[in-house]
Amino acid sequence: MKIARFWTKASHPVRLPRGRGFEIVCWGWSDADIQEARLKAQERARRAATHLEEQGGGRLDRYGYGEQPLREEILREIKDESGQMAAAITRNSYGCLVLNTAQAMFVDIDLPELERGDGIGGFLKRLFGKPSKPGPEEIVESALTKVEEWTRTRPGWGWRAYRTRAGLRLLATHALFDPADALVQQAFSELDADPLYQRLCKNQRSFRARLTPKPWRCGLGAPPVRWPWADERAEKRFKSWESEYLKKSGQFAACQWLRDIGAAEVAPALASIVELHDRATRASSGLPLA
Repeated sequence: MKIARFWTKASHPVRLPRGRGFEIVCWGWSDADIQEARLKAQERARRAATHLEEQGGGRLDRYGYGEQPLREEILREIKDESGQMAAAITRNSYGCLVLNTAQAMFVDIDLPELERGDGIGGFLKRLFGKPSKPGPEEIVESALTKVEEWTRTRPGWGWRAYRTRAGLRLLATHALFDPADALVQQAFSELDADPLYQRLCKNQRSFRARLTPKPWRCGLGAPPVRWPWADERAEKRFKSWESEYLKKSGQFAACQWLRDIGAAEVAPALASIVELHDRATRASSGLPLA
């Protein structure tokens, strides 16, 4: 997993033609210490400044989606029997807790129709007895049927299937997987996993599952500041937001367990991940999804 414990930023002056100039700021990271992160930030800022000066301005080349570690605070680490990091809980940029796993495979399947709904047009069609688009339950069942058909051709495979606000989440329960393995990428593609999620898992060498509700679905805005905090005042602003978020998000679940598909037995190495995920997401609570 690409997990960085230490983050800091550095700036470097940029001198452009006709006397134009400004400071460019870049982040650096390290899993070892803050000094290594600082050196990386300085080097990245220096390289970026040189590139802009050589090009006479313009735009910087951007990293591909998820190619660098995600700037998220690590709240908890989970080790396997050998002492290696099996999972980590982090906080993402909009304040949600996220489970990152080294080998426990999650599949994120978006079903855009669930959030769009059928609007006033669908209401009028139902009112006058005309055919309407499939409802949410039909959409979910259709997606689950595809997963079941796919799994029937692969004896030994097993999933826990969950509904999310915008689609489905699958958790493989029969075996551990390498996120960069071709078999994982094939499964993602054939099960219609979200393309951005596919790319992120491959680049980060980990799987991800959001554990807590999105704040805007709970009637709350995004955090006012982002980690790492610039100073004590910034941290206090975040803690104030977090207190409100905990109150509001407690009324919602991040996903809802639907059923098991395929092999019923959970591999011993995955049992603790399943328990942690289901407890943190409130998967069996019956609460509204957010």
